[in-house]
Amino acid sequence: MGTVVDAPAAVTEKEVVAENMLGDKKVTVVFVLGGPGSGKGTQCANIVEHFGFTHLSAGDLLRAEIKSGSENGTMIENMIKEGKIVPSEVTIKLLQQAMIKNENDKFLIDGFPRNEENRAAFENVTKISPAFVLFFNCSEEEMERRLLGRNEGRVDDNIETIRKRFKVFVESSLPVIEYYDAKDKVKKIDAAKPIPEVFEDVKAIFAPFAKAA
Repeated sequence: MGTVVDAPAAVTEKEVVAENMLGDKKVTVVFVLGGPGSGKGTQCANIVEHFGFTHLSAGDLLRAEIKSGSENGTMIENMIKEGKIVPSEVTIKLLQQAMIKNENDKFLIDGFPRNEENRAAFENVTKISPAFVLFFNCSEEEMERRLLGRNEGRVDDNIETIRKRFKVFVESSLPVIEYYDAKDKVKKIDAAKPIPEVFEDVKAIFAPFAKAA
């Protein structure tokens, strides 16, 4: 009997491969996390250009769904208006649909999972584990300086709101980073450096994914 019970352990590696499937497509997913002002948006654009990934932002997908006027979009809009948190499953379904519709098989998922519940739900619903987590590590002081410097009339870029956003990021996202760190899946970038230097570090991490010349 014992051998029957133990058997699954031998196929775990294959299971992981089989699990990262969307329909008949095997996908590579990289979670991109970093506090507000850590420069992850800029670097995501670079990764898309140089390494052929598709950039998916959970926030953009939710906004697009609201704009579409669909039943789902109306529900999301009402929840946001009422100050409720959009359920993980809703965001995950949008991410899943975007990956299925897209012909690419390499995705950067930006700003998600925001918390431990998001993370667990994503893996449960999609059966996808990220190849790794790209974490843009930057001090609060530096992020604050950048956000205040770029204040182009953005309502959420005043000092109080910035500090609140940073606090939320630390409390919610750090447990996610710690979870993946324990699995040796976190690639930490010193995001306080100038943009070109940060991209050199990013390039070293993404070298295995370089587009064929």
